[in-house]
Amino acid sequence: MSKELEKFKVSNSFTFTIEDSLEQVCNAPEGGAGIFVVYAVEGDAKELIMVGSTGTVQNDGTLKSKNGGLYDKIVNGHQFAKTGRKYSWPAQMKLESIDALEVVWYETFNADVKAIPTAVEGQVLQNFLDENAKLPRWNVAF
Repeated sequence: MSKELEKFKVSNSFTFTIEDSLEQVCNAPEGGAGIFVVYAVEGDAKELIMVGSTGTVQNDGTLKSKNGGLYDKIVNGHQFAKTGRKYSWPAQMKLESIDALEVVWYETFNADVKAIPTAVEGQVLQNFLDENAKLPRWNVAF
């Protein structure tokens, strides 16, 4: 786990395979705002392939989060096509021969901690860029 993510105590993970229903295995909160980190799992090896976030901090310091929070962003957020991840992830996993995904999510903005989700996402991506000279393969741009 990246050092910048250790301070976020509301966190969990789940594994997703092509046979799974993303709606059923996703354990992210519907009200939570924060980031999610996606790893491709091949046997014992894990490769970070994507970082995403949800939630916007307003001028007055309050959080504006879309209905459904992290759960909805992971399950129904668009990727690879104008369609939700619950459809596009299994198709992409098949194309890339990925056995499973491990999705780790962190609430970065709640009563106890106030970190702007996109700022945390940006820091994780910056660290990846520094180490690999590119973004994770499922992140198109940032």
